[in-house]
Amino acid sequence: MQLTEIRVAGFGGQGVILSAIVLGKAASIFQGAFATMTQNFGPEARGGACSAQLVLSDSPILYPYVTRPDILVVMSQEAYVRFVPELKDGGILIVEQDLVRASDADKKFQVFSIPATRIAEVLGKRMVLNSVMVGFFTAVTNLLDPDAVGKAVADSVPASFRDLNLKAFEKGLEYGITALTARANPADAELQLQYSPE
Repeated sequence: MQLTEIRVAGFGGQGVILSAIVLGKAASIFQGAFATMTQNFGPEARGGACSAQLVLSDSPILYPYVTRPDILVVMSQEAYVRFVPELKDGGILIVEQDLVRASDADKKFQVFSIPATRIAEVLGKRMVLNSVMVGFFTAVTNLLDPDAVGKAVADSVPASFRDLNLKAFEKGLEYGITALTARANPADAELQLQYSPE
């Protein structure tokens, strides 16, 4: 992978930081690449704004900070408003469909959306929405190997929640694969992205 700058942002309690840890771990430990991560919190942890910045590369990273993200993952409207101006033209914008209202100006980005919170709720715990997002990210960016990311998920969550998080990751991955298929075949009415809990 060439050097890729990523920002993940939302509010405390959504697992923003853990999402970035999982992706960085997948790249560096399970895929043999290089990764750096920095993070920011708002005045409150849970409910306050937070973001994590990742730089991934096949070669050693000389500057660990994100300057202009290639990929932006946003899980709150506040994060969207604050960080979307920094995203590179042509970059990938991944949004939590029910929590973020994207604008027409986003036509200069590749926009992907997923109802990650709803999918997590159907699985039984809203807290796994970050694993859903990580799966979706893995599918639509094609940046990391899904096996490496799955191993990083399993390695990063408490044992008691491992199976649930892996299931959430798989659901996000499946949704992302469907999104890419629908984008490649827009005329195919059968492939409209309608999330159903089944």
